[in-house]
Amino acid sequence: MPPWWSGIKGHARGGRVQPLPDDLARNRPGDAVRRKIRELQPNPVLRLIDRRRSRSDIRSWADGLTGERLTGRQLNKLRGRGWFTLHAIQWASGADIDHLAIGPAGVFSINSKRHRGKTVWYGDTAITVNGSPTRHIAVSQSEARRVSQALSTRCGVDVPVRPVISVVHAAKLTVKGANPPVLVLAVEQLGRVLSGLSPTLPPDQVAHLQRGTGCPHLGRLIRRRSRTPARRRRSQESSRSPRPGVPRPRTPCDKS
Repeated sequence: MPPWWSGIKGHARGGRVQPLPDDLARNRPGDAVRRKIRELQPNPVLRLIDRRRSRSDIRSWADGLTGERLTGRQLNKLRGRGWFTLHAIQWASGADIDHLAIGPAGVFSINSKRHRGKTVWYGDTAITVNGSPTRHIAVSQSEARRVSQALSTRCGVDVPVRPVISVVHAAKLTVKGANPPVLVLAVEQLGRVLSGLSPTLPPDQVAHLQRGTGCPHLGRLIRRRSRTPARRRRSQESSRSPRPGVPRPRTPCDKS
């Protein structure tokens, strides 16, 4: 059990904590960007034309959408290996988290960055793209803190979240430093690196954090039930039903 799991109830740092939105499991990678593109140009024909214009806002957003889709595709491959992934987590303020991955190695907030044909260099504290400084590291750390605060408040324990940047379509990616504060990876390495990290959470704690997001994996349960004969399923449900007058134990992540 990691030391933080038995810690004190999570609390907000630096102000009010926004709760995680509900129904996150329905989101596809890039859904928040899709909504933004439709908002900028409601006409589908003009939207398609703007995507082909080199310096249009929609072209820039569409590049970001491509990055999120590719990153989401890599993350979703982890689902059969004890991981739970979410995409396009939009806060009430309108800001969003590109991806969230919860698995044996912990909790990770992933920011997709598409830099097609460019040189990306990551030093100790900053990322440059073709020699120009960016705020990628500061933004990713801020997003991870925000997710950590929301999950800690919802689950009742302090939940550390590690920030990750998924670099898409860069001509070259160079990472300096043995233990960088933000994990910066080419999108093709994402699944292999995350699944290869040392496990820190057993399956029951992964499930507990999954409930903390408000998104139990109903799809997997439905598929399992569909393969179970009806007679056996009724027997299982009957054996699991609590005795009359005995309330079901609640977990910290159950909704009130």
